[in-house]
Formats: sequence, C-alpha cells, structure tokens
Amino acid sequence: MDINGVDSFTVKVINKVVVHADEPWTDHWLPFTNFDLLVPPFDAGSTFFYKKPSHGSFQTTVSTLKASLPRVLALFEPLAGQIAWNKDAGENQIHCNNHGVEFIEAVADVELKELNLYNPDECIDGKLMPKKVVRGVLVIQVTKLKCEGIVIGVMSDHRVVDGYSANMFISSWADITRSITPSMIPSFGRSYLQPRSPTVYSPLIHNVFAVFEPSSNPDSRLSEEKEEEEDAYKLVNRIYYIKGEQLKNLQLLASQNGCRRSKLVSFTSFLWKEVALSMEDSGKHHEACNVVVSVDGRRRLGEGEGEEKEKLMASHFGNVLSMPYGSKKSQPRPLISKAFVGGEMSFSVSAGQRFETMEEIDFGWGKVTFGSCHIPSERKDCFVMPMGSPINNEDWIVYTHMPRKHMNYIEAHAGHIFKPLNANYLNI
Repeated sequence: MDINGVDSFTVKVINKVVVHADEPWTDHWLPFTNFDLLVPPFDAGSTFFYKKPSHGSFQTTVSTLKASLPRVLALFEPLAGQIAWNKDAGENQIHCNNHGVEFIEAVADVELKELNLYNPDECIDGKLMPKKVVRGVLVIQVTKLKCEGIVIGVMSDHRVVDGYSANMFISSWADITRSITPSMIPSFGRSYLQPRSPTVYSPLIHNVFAVFEPSSNPDSRLSEEKEEEEDAYKLVNRIYYIKGEQLKNLQLLASQNGCRRSKLVSFTSFLWKEVALSMEDSGKHHEACNVVVSVDGRRRLGEGEGEEKEKLMASHFGNVLSMPYGSKKSQPRPLISKAFVGGEMSFSVSAGQRFETMEEIDFGWGKVTFGSCHIPSERKDCFVMPMGSPINNEDWIVYTHMPRKHMNYIEAHAGHIFKPLNANYLNI
C-alpha cells in the first residue's frame, strides 16, 4: 500500500490549565436520558489539523482559544461538569458544577506533511490527542507542529456527548472565537425524552440490548500461539480515503431491480461482506459477523410533532442514537439475529458526512486542512465512520477501529477502494 509519513516523533507538553465556564452559571444536576444510558463508559474524540495560521503566533492562537472557551462552556455547562452520584436521585447524573476542562498546550517536532495519518495509533493517540479524559468529561489539547501548523484534539466522555453534539460544541466554539453568534443554541431539556409512564418493556428488548460488562484483564501467561492470535485480532485505528467513482460503483452493485441504495448502505454492505470473507479466510466459517448502523434519532423523533418539537430535537445535546443491527455467517445458512454478546465479531458504522468538520470549523486563522473522529486505542468495540473529504464532495474519508487481521485482508483484496490517507491526497 502507498503509505507516506512518519510515526516516530516526540510531543512535549508545555502547559496545562483548567478552564472554567464564564459567569453566570448555576450548580445543578442533569439526569441522563434513556439514550445516554445505552452508551457504555467510553471516550471518543475529534482532531482538527490546520496549516500555519494566516496571522498571529502560536501563543496568540492559544490565548484566543482559551479566551473563547469559557464563553462556549457557559452555553455547554455539562461539558464543564462531572459525572457523579446524585444521592437525592439515587443514580449517576451529570453534575453541572463548573468543575472545569483541562486545556493542554504542546509542541511536536514533526511537520504536518510528515504525519502518517493512515496510522492514528502512532501519530495521534497519546501524542496529538490525550489517551483519555482524566478530569471531568472533556479534555482539549492544542499542539504546534514544526511547520507552525496547529492540531486541536478534543476528547469527551461518550455518555455525555454523541458525534452530533460534539460537532455542535466545536462549531459553536469556532463561531464564538470569531465573535459570531452560534447558529444553534444547545438544549438540555429532558421532558420530551421521558420514558413511558408507567414504564413498559417488551420481552423483545432482550433481543436488542444486553448488560454491559467491562472486559477483564488479559492473562499475562498467554502461550506464544495465543499471543500471536491476539496480536492478529488486536484492534487498530486506520484512516483511508475512497474516491467518488469507487463509491458510485459500490452503489451501482448494490442497486438492483429498480431499487437505488444509498452510498452509506452500499458501503456498509460491501464492508460487511469483506469482513465476513476475512473470517472465512481465517477458518471461522461458522461464526457470525454482526453489523450495527448507528441512526441519529433527532430528526425522526421530531417528525410530525410540529416545528417547536423539531427545533428542540435538532438542538438536543446528548446521545440520541438507535442501533439497528443485522447478522450474517461467513457462509450462507439460516440465521438468527442477536445483539452483541457471546464474543461474536461485531462492528458499528456511524455516518459522519453531515458533520461540519471541514468548511465550518474555522477559528479565524484559516480553514481546516483535515478533520477526523478519533477512538482511543484501548476501546474494545469495533467502529467505522465515513466522513466527507476536504478535497471534494464526491470522495469519502473512512476512519476504522477494527481487528488488524480484517484490515489486512481488506487492504489486500480491496486496496483499489480503501486507499491509505496521506499528505499527497490532502495536498499538504
């Protein structure tokens, strides 16, 4: 595969501060919705890469970001809070107590064009992005590169923020930094997402959801053969680009008998097939491969309920995701769909093409060169997010957090579609 860039470089933290929301703010508790409770305690983030700012020094840029952050946190109070036990409610809730957000300044001895963006495990994880949220629910790192380019990494607790909400926050921060009124003010109302009263659950819920149980620590006495197998199926982060003509070909292959499939459905079907073939190639003929397609429920929950309800749902901050799924064996045979239990191969696809990660995330010193989601390397769930390309509207950028074995197979058998992201493609 054509892979450019370097993995080995050092990052030095030069300052850490805690930034609090501007006054006035009120100390209050915000309960989780049922949608929030469906999200395990995972972190997720976003990275934004910029060429050398059109004006001002790095310190000027950092000072500007730190000056605008308290103002945006005043709008997004949960992000400056903590997840804690509310003894009055008898449950974990978001304590909006202005605990503050850790803001990290760093410098890296690497140029933007030298970064191996294909391999985020080496060039982003723990370097240009903190590995996890240690304080509160949000951490931000701003890094100066050797070429004077800037990288902004934002990591948050997924129980508080989904991709849509993270995009809302970043866009608002960029707007406020440029002294522009944010286009959308977040809503934290819970009344329109309350469960039925009295609560009623269908027995079918057990076919959809399972109790989350964190994985135990691996046995340090693994045999050499077992270690090799675990390394082969270790989850790795990779970023690819897919040309528009290849997406159109996939769409054409998936559309038959007058039924036109979307690009997302066509891509997901192709990826599902490739992972199943990889499992078959590895001798796992009888194991199922599950795919989950994350669906943002904001628009659907607001449909037919009037303009006010639609606006409330569009501005809702938090998680509003449903996760329909399907299951396929690597060889054709009768199937029974089931949730993500039993250690079966499962991955989720979440569409990020609608997020304003390219044209709209402008803090005042120039357009973003490249933006992507980021999943900490320690996370054990498989995840894929296709996003819009900064080069043109036809291509996609695809972020994957998948087993090394399957990604190697896909690169070998579908390398004409999955191209490693590099500086040449981004015109850096």
